[in-house]
Amino acid sequence: MAIYQTITISVEACVAKLALANLPRNVITIGMMEELARALAEIEARREVAAIVLAGSGVNFSAGVDVAAHTPERAREMLTKFHAVISALLNSGKVTIAEVRGYSLGGGAELAMVCDMVYTARDARWGFPEIKLGCFPPVAAVGLAALVGQKRAAELVLTGRQISGAEALAIGLANAAVNDTELEAAVSEALERVSRLSPASLGATKKAFYCWDAMHFDKGLTRAEQVYLDELMKTEDAREGITAWMEKREPKWSGK
Repeated sequence: MAIYQTITISVEACVAKLALANLPRNVITIGMMEELARALAEIEARREVAAIVLAGSGVNFSAGVDVAAHTPERAREMLTKFHAVISALLNSGKVTIAEVRGYSLGGGAELAMVCDMVYTARDARWGFPEIKLGCFPPVAAVGLAALVGQKRAAELVLTGRQISGAEALAIGLANAAVNDTELEAAVSEALERVSRLSPASLGATKKAFYCWDAMHFDKGLTRAEQVYLDELMKTEDAREGITAWMEKREPKWSGK
């Protein structure tokens, strides 16, 4: 396996574990996006691997994409590289499992939500806080409603409210919510079931299972990117929200 700076990879039998490693909160930088894309391609080429576990190093999954990458000057590059990772996860022939503890916010929550299965600590903190920066999360804006329903998705995306892992389970964002100390065991139990199955059959089944969703998601994400770049990034409020966060002050919205 290649050597990476912001992620770690370990492969044991038919399972590849990919951990975000930008401590303490595993913020997703553009460099990490590039490494994730390379790592997922490397794992995809290994026929013996049936499952990928996506986790965070330390006590957090991920607090999301680096705020500095949201500026109008970097937004296009950020969206292109982050959505390449999202596409790699969605199109993977491996069973993808998110193991979530601590913060799972913004782009971090988007990475988790596109995995096939999600196991979360009960006290994990989930949320899509981009609206508080004057932005929005394109992947969640397009795909979250299919998981939790339109009204719940609208509330989470339009208010930025955080929820616990227990609530994430209750609304359909996770398969199970357990105590932090039980999380690895819960993931291992799921992996044990997957390990008995054919990697080739799993890949074909995933392709068939997501056919309908994939057609709509791809078109929706393309449209969401256009709105983000052509409309949102041209507003004064988007720049103000990001600037205010970096200057550690409350934003002053102009409505423009």
